[in-house]
Order: sequence, then C-alpha cells, then structure tokens
Amino acid sequence: MKIGMTPITGGTTMSDFFDRENDAKYDKAYKETTPDILKAFGGFNDAVFAEEGREIPLKYRELIAYAVGLTTQCAYCIDAHSNAAVKAGATETELAETAWTASAIRAGGAFVHGRLGFKFTGVHEH
Repeated sequence: MKIGMTPITGGTTMSDFFDRENDAKYDKAYKETTPDILKAFGGFNDAVFAEEGREIPLKYRELIAYAVGLTTQCAYCIDAHSNAAVKAGATETELAETAWTASAIRAGGAFVHGRLGFKFTGVHEH
C-alpha cells in the first residue's frame, strides 16, 4: 500500500466508490442501527430544501449546496445538488459561476491560511 499519487485503497479511485444505482443499499446500516437519527436528518434536509416557505428561493439554496459540495469535493452532493439546481431553474452559466465562486473561496482559504505557516514558524517576523 503506497502513499502519494497511488490511492491508499489499493488502486480504487473516488469514481469507483460513487455508484448512484447501488449505493442506497448501504443505507440499511443507518436504518437498522440509528433509525431515529436517520428520520431526524431526513426531516431536517426536507425542511432546508422545501420548495415553498423559505426566503431564499430553492434554486439559490441548491446552488449554495452545489458550491459546498464542490468545496468539500463530495461527489454525491455535486450530483444531487447540481441536478436539483437545474430542476429548480438554474442555467449552465449559473452552474459555471457557482463553480468559479466555490473555487475562489477554496483558493482564498488556502491563501489566508498560508499566513498561519508564517505565524506558526516565525520565519516572517523581522
């Protein structure tokens, strides 16, 4: 098992893990062991993404979720929320601008957190 460019999983890539058709069968563990938490999470998620009754229109909530999925690099979130955003009326341009916005925030985070390297090491103090 090498560490570096070769995945630690022995050659399996993230795309090998993502299987929209069959992955739901693994929900069984949640259903059997923590059904109360699963039900609460489902209700919470349904409330957040309700079509009506929220100040922020659903299209924008889905674009926000898509941006978070891009930032956290969650293939499931990217799949679900990009499709839900389009269903709610988002355009290809809006998806692109959302991706660029997420990219800027992720890059900005690395930039400003890079300052911590200077702070923690003291190499920049003159």
